[in-house]
Amino acid sequence: MKMTEMYGNLDEMMSRWKVDERVQDYIRRCVAFHTFPAAGLLIGTFMADLALEKLGAKPGDKLYAVSETPKCAPDPLQVLLGATTGNHRLRVINTGRYAITLNRFSEGTTADGIRVYLDKEKVRKYPTLHLWYTNDPGYKGGVSANDLIEEIFCAGRNILSWEPVKVKFTPKEKWVSKVCPSCGEMVPEKTMEGGVCRGCGSQAYYEKAG
Repeated sequence: MKMTEMYGNLDEMMSRWKVDERVQDYIRRCVAFHTFPAAGLLIGTFMADLALEKLGAKPGDKLYAVSETPKCAPDPLQVLLGATTGNHRLRVINTGRYAITLNRFSEGTTADGIRVYLDKEKVRKYPTLHLWYTNDPGYKGGVSANDLIEEIFCAGRNILSWEPVKVKFTPKEKWVSKVCPSCGEMVPEKTMEGGVCRGCGSQAYYEKAG
């Protein structure tokens, strides 16, 4: 499907289910970034919008975020909040749960935050979404994709729950550098393991080609 056709279909669905115009704009921006309207991305966009409201914040505020999954949910946090792993305002902690948390800056080791999660009991009301969420063999992927997206737009926030939380984090620590004796590259000393850097040890992900 061409990108223009995809956006046209999404606009039609969002209009049919009376998705708030603000959220429609969020969804268009997130889909453009992600390159396709994945179910998790759409849900993640509704989650970010709800978390912003409950935190009393808006896109453009300096916020910190946690995604409890690496799948789709981090992208709305990057697009809408400007929170990235590079600017240290986004953490991805793979708990296996579909949830995000937002908080403002804090000088201490905790910060008041809002956690939003996909509520399994609320999801039961939406048959295709429930099959997708539970990874049921009955979900047919591409065949059911339109039904899935329709149900997500129909549901909106109604499949989400939220709770106030205290977000724990470790203040920035000073560190010293050290040269890895294996690769000869500079790394923080605290990342050394077994006398070599992680890139030469437990996190080695390549072999030299030549």
